[in-house]
Amino acid sequence: MENIAMKLSIPQKLVTLSVLGVAAAAFSGASYAAVDADAAVALAKKSDCLKCHAIDKDKKASSFKKIAEKWKGKPDAEAKLTDALTKAPKVKQKDGTEEEHKIIATKDAGEIKNVIGWILSQ
Repeated sequence: MENIAMKLSIPQKLVTLSVLGVAAAAFSGASYAAVDADAAVALAKKSDCLKCHAIDKDKKASSFKKIAEKWKGKPDAEAKLTDALTKAPKVKQKDGTEEEHKIIATKDAGEIKNVIGWILSQ
């Protein structure tokens, strides 16, 4: 059996390795910033998110798991969740009542993105 790599020139090998590297990055979770779960939970607690939401069961509002299921894979998920956390929209509760969603206790875009990443990872 011939080794095809032995027949490739140096530029061909570099192009091949580059393509493989890009493909590996594109198809791995490593291409996304890692979620700091401890920081996300701490900010969720500080912002009183856990008064209405739980991770895996509904409370006054949908669980984070249900929110993740609803938004996972949707291209506008991050923008919609950012709006929900920063603009105090009216939201419908499990009992059918509506109230203004609380604003997250930070203005830091990185912290907000981390919380959203954590929610979507549920």
